[in-house]
Amino acid sequence: MPHQDLDEKPPLHVQDAEIDEEVEALEGYVVDPSQYPDNAARLKTSPDGRFVLIPQPLDTPNDPLNWPSQKKWFLVAIVAYIALLADYTGGTAIITVIPQSMQWELSQATVQRAVVGNLFTIGACGLFVVPLAHYFGRLPVTLFFQCVMVGTCAWSAAATSFPSYLAARIINGFFCSVGQGGALMWIKDLFFFHEHPKVINYVEFSIIMSPYLGPLITSFIVSGVSWRWAFWLCTIMSGVGLILILFLDESLFDRKHPPSSRGSYISRLTGAQQSKDWKHKSLVQCLALPVIAITKIPVLTILVYYFLNFAWVIGVNTTIGIWLTNIYGFSTRGIGYFYFFGIVGVLVGWFAGHFLHDGVGQYYIKRHNGRLDPEARLIITYPATIICCISLIILGLAFQYHWHYMVIAVFAATQCIGVMIVTTAINAYLLDSYPEGSGVVGAWVTASRNWAGFMATYIQIDWVTRLGPAKALGIQAAITFASVFCMVFLQVYGKRLRQWQGRMVFSWEGKK
Repeated sequence: MPHQDLDEKPPLHVQDAEIDEEVEALEGYVVDPSQYPDNAARLKTSPDGRFVLIPQPLDTPNDPLNWPSQKKWFLVAIVAYIALLADYTGGTAIITVIPQSMQWELSQATVQRAVVGNLFTIGACGLFVVPLAHYFGRLPVTLFFQCVMVGTCAWSAAATSFPSYLAARIINGFFCSVGQGGALMWIKDLFFFHEHPKVINYVEFSIIMSPYLGPLITSFIVSGVSWRWAFWLCTIMSGVGLILILFLDESLFDRKHPPSSRGSYISRLTGAQQSKDWKHKSLVQCLALPVIAITKIPVLTILVYYFLNFAWVIGVNTTIGIWLTNIYGFSTRGIGYFYFFGIVGVLVGWFAGHFLHDGVGQYYIKRHNGRLDPEARLIITYPATIICCISLIILGLAFQYHWHYMVIAVFAATQCIGVMIVTTAINAYLLDSYPEGSGVVGAWVTASRNWAGFMATYIQIDWVTRLGPAKALGIQAAITFASVFCMVFLQVYGKRLRQWQGRMVFSWEGKK
C-alpha cells in the first residue's frame, strides 16, 4: 500500500466509536481528535483532550486501562525495580571474578564463564516468561520466577566450589529476567498508545543503568569484605522485589472476552482466576508466540540493529576495569567510583529521551495530519547511533594512547546516552508496530541485548589484545555505523512489510 501524501486525510478506522488498534498499527495511528469529526463526541480522549485513547478502554473498572494513574505508575515502578535486578546481579558477578579466581585457584577466564552463562540465560528468560504469562497470568508467573531468583542468589553467595557457583549463575539468569522480559507486556496492559514512549523511557532507564550500578556497589563491597556479601546483597534486593510483587495486580485482560469479575486477590495471585480464560487459548499456542514474532521481518531487523549496537556497550563495560587497573593503576575502590560514569550517562539519556521521543512524535503528527506511523519512532536512532560511533572511536584512541582517564569517563558516559535513547526508540517502534504482540517483542529485545553481551564478553578481551584498543573499537564503531542501514531499510520498507506480512495472528484469536 503506497504512503499517503501529506495533504490527504489520514485513514479513520472507527465504527461505533471503536478504534481497531491493530489496523491502526498497519496504516498509521490517528491520535488527533479533530480527525474524527463524526465520532469525536463518542470517542474517549486523554484528560487534556489532545489525544484519542488507543485502544479505547471498555466501560468497566476491570479494564486495567481504566485504573487510576497512581496505581498504574506504582505497578510499573515495581516492574522497573524487578527488571533492574537481572543485570545488577550480572554486573555484580563481573567484579567478583578476581577474588573468586584467587579463592578457587582458577584462572579469571575460567571464572568468567559464570558471567557469560548468566548473560545467555538472562536473554532466554523472557522468551519463556511472556508465553507463560499469556497463559497463566502476569502475576503468578512473576511471583514464581522471582521466588527462584531469590533462591539462586542465595545459592551464589553460599557456593563452596566453582561448579556449584556456575550452576547457580546459569539457573539464576533463566529466572531473574522476569521483569526485563515482561516489561513491555505490563506497559501495554496499563497505558495508552500516546503514553508508551514516556513509560518505556522510565523502565529502560532502570534496565540500562543496572549493569553499571552492580559493579559500582560491588567494587566497594569487595574492597572491604568477602565477595560473598555482594551476592548476599543481591539476595536481599531480590527478596525486597519478591515482597513488592505482592503489591502488584493482575493486568492480563481479555478485551475480546472481558470477564464479569476479577475474582479475589488470592485467586489472581495463584492463577486460579486466570485459568477461567483457558478455554480461549492453549499452552502450546502460547509457547509458539516467540516463533511467530521472529518471523516478522521488522522485528528481526530491529533485533539485528540492536545486537550490533548494544554488544559494544557491554564490551566496554567488561574490559574497562582491566584497562583502568593495568594502564592507570586504579584500585578496586577506584573502579567503583569510576562506574558512576554509567549512572550519569544513562541518567542524561533518560532525561533527554523524556523530551526527544515525544517531541519527534508530535512533530511527525503535525506534518502528517494527525497520523503517527510506527516508523516515526526510529528517527531519533540516527543521531543516537552516531553518538555511539563517536564514543567508541574516542574510547579506542584514549586507551591506545593513554589519554587522561576523564576522557574515558566522559565518552563511556556518552555511549550510554546513545544506547539509552536507542533502546526506548526501538521498544516504542515494536510496541506500536505489533500491539497484539507487546510482550513477545519486548522479550526478543531483551534476548538481543543480553546475547549481544554474551558475544561481546567472549570476544572483547582477545580482540582488543590482538589488534589494540584503537583498531578494535574502531571496527566496532564501523559496525555500529553500518547498523544504521537497518533503520533506513525499515523507514523505506517497514510499513509495506508490515502490511504485506500482516499482524501477529495467534491461533486462538482468529483473523480479522
